[in-house]
Amino acid sequence: MKKKTSALEPLYITDKGSLFVGTSDILLTQEPICNLKGQIGLIFTSPPFPLNRKKKYGNLQGQEYINWLSSLAPLFSEYLSEDGSIVVELGNAWNPGLPTTSTLPLEALLQFKKTGDFHLCQEFICYNPARLPSPVEWVNKRRNRVKDAYTRLWWLSKSPNPKADNRNILCEYSDRMKKLLASKKYNAGKRPSEHTIGKTSFLKDHGGAIPPNVIVASNTKSNDPYLAYCRQHGVGPHPARMPEDVSLFFIKFLTNENDWVMDPFAGSNTTGATAEKLGRRWISIEPNQSYAGGSVGRFESITSVSIQSNRKPNSAGTH
Repeated sequence: MKKKTSALEPLYITDKGSLFVGTSDILLTQEPICNLKGQIGLIFTSPPFPLNRKKKYGNLQGQEYINWLSSLAPLFSEYLSEDGSIVVELGNAWNPGLPTTSTLPLEALLQFKKTGDFHLCQEFICYNPARLPSPVEWVNKRRNRVKDAYTRLWWLSKSPNPKADNRNILCEYSDRMKKLLASKKYNAGKRPSEHTIGKTSFLKDHGGAIPPNVIVASNTKSNDPYLAYCRQHGVGPHPARMPEDVSLFFIKFLTNENDWVMDPFAGSNTTGATAEKLGRRWISIEPNQSYAGGSVGRFESITSVSIQSNRKPNSAGTH
């Protein structure tokens, strides 16, 4: 197979999408990616966090981080459809040398919103019960803080009414709710919260409960096909992988089958793999060649692949 010569040729292609290697601020201004402007139903991504300690996947600090993230907002806006959404994950940060929380992620989010002229639809919390205690200095050594175990996901859009349907992400009813639906008996009337429960409010089975804006998810699977592929090919796995359940939640909630989903900071390309499973078209961008190559292991079928990824086209994967 001939080696790819164009920087804008994808590293690999699947039935539904493709992954490009490079930085999003450059690739999003060039063909063929720029042909998708105005067509993306969901930009779902987790950019590098503004951490004090440098990570292998790259991160900035201070005003430099705010300027960098906000500079991408107008570009992202150009790609969104009129009813499209952006969901961006921003983790927490601590002030250097102090047991105090930095407001930098919030400042960056607000500047991103302002620069892109976006609406803030809703805030979500992603709670990871398996997350290791950190920051080590304050949590493990001095014991004067508790572990940081969640990140925020911010749902923004160009329109105050983007495409969204919570019926696509219903949760299983609790046992108590199932009994209530079966008995069709409950106490209607005003509650201490001042909400009024009607006589027929709980008589209809909607197929599940409306989920909260708190998502519980973690990456603790040791038999993950992606990790197996990385071990097999001697590739270091991405250290901050997005849990599949999180991308599944938002892609089902905010898009329909065959819509376009984009991740401009793909990492191990959880977004692309989840979009593929759900029948969405997708495009991902990742600057780190090694992380991009390892993400091949998330797919059962690759229709075209660059020589750098160490995998042949149409291989069966590691499942």
